[in-house]
Amino acid sequence: MSERRPYEIVAGFMPLLDSSVLVAAKEKGFAAAENIDLTLVRETSWANIRDRMAVGHFQVAHMLAPMPLAANLGLTPLAAKTIAPIALGLGGNAITVSNGLWARMVAQGAKADLDPASAGRALRGVITERSSARDAALRFAVVHSFSGHNYELRYWLAACGINPDRDVEIVFVPPPLMADALASATIDGYCVGEPWSTAAAKAGLGHIATVKAALWRSSPEKVLGVVANWANQEPEALTALLRALCRSAEWCAAARNHRELAEILAARAFIDRPAEWMLHGLSGELDVGGGEIRRAEDFFVPFAKAATFPWKSHALWFYSQMVRWGQVAHTSEQAAIARETYRPDIYRSALKPLGIALPSANAKVEGALVAPTPVGSAGASLTLGPDGFFDGALFDPDQLDAYIEAQRR
Repeated sequence: MSERRPYEIVAGFMPLLDSSVLVAAKEKGFAAAENIDLTLVRETSWANIRDRMAVGHFQVAHMLAPMPLAANLGLTPLAAKTIAPIALGLGGNAITVSNGLWARMVAQGAKADLDPASAGRALRGVITERSSARDAALRFAVVHSFSGHNYELRYWLAACGINPDRDVEIVFVPPPLMADALASATIDGYCVGEPWSTAAAKAGLGHIATVKAALWRSSPEKVLGVVANWANQEPEALTALLRALCRSAEWCAAARNHRELAEILAARAFIDRPAEWMLHGLSGELDVGGGEIRRAEDFFVPFAKAATFPWKSHALWFYSQMVRWGQVAHTSEQAAIARETYRPDIYRSALKPLGIALPSANAKVEGALVAPTPVGSAGASLTLGPDGFFDGALFDPDQLDAYIEAQRR
């Protein structure tokens, strides 16, 4: 009997800590164990990943969590219909500012404790000072228009009394160029995934003001974007890939594996930066600047807390921010497109044989859990939370219309 031919899958990725699950699936043999010949292609921008998915170069990709929504909502000029059947972890981002801006924020009361509320008040004070002096608006960078970075930066600013469209300028810069942009004074701050905030801290260029894990605890960041037509044509290959990624995520989450994972990621083919930089994000022991180490709880979570589950409430929160910032008009039809982009049904079907925790619900009230809480699940037991927004807000996906209307006020 001849052996079954391997599934050939080409995946695009960006050089970021949260590519760990894809990288380890390849490098630690989880993909090969599922009879997958997985080819990883490092890209230079999220737009390139989007475009190469659209023209058939990639079947799947490491993808910003809102990007599949943008593709399906027709918000990008070149995009294939895309689904998100698995997430690639929670958290992993930070907001970094130049040393000069941080010094002015400290004068306004900011402290090196990563607290978003006090940092935001201090930033508002600096912006008020600059406005009085008729200085140019501060410029912040994010990695893409349809990114968690854009929405969490805007959410933070708005919750702290700063208008993201009037009081600052927001521009787009690929992750590996962020520290260089800060060094050249092209920007004053940025929101990016690791290790590109550590890059600025290690070079003495900037200071981490706050982190995604403090802005919205247990919040989504990257997903596996999958071309919908390929998923329909190759369901067995997709199922095999999801199993490999699940096992990889579990391996990545174990602290005993962090040194090896950091060394894998440091290779030229992946992130091409020192392994020590990766360890900051993997451990949550961040160098916030000047060699000062601060603990960020649950900074990057690859597996615990249903970190790989594609919650429809995550998709709808991103959709609500697209509406809030004028990227799409809100209709029931548009909301349905966003909701159906995330596919927990495929996730459950693929991963049920592994016996991992499978949430009973497809969506949840985001921000409702103030402490670790056991929830209903199939397979292993499951604990979620805390998952609060820093301003105490809640997002109930069943009250989407009311949430969107409240944000317009």
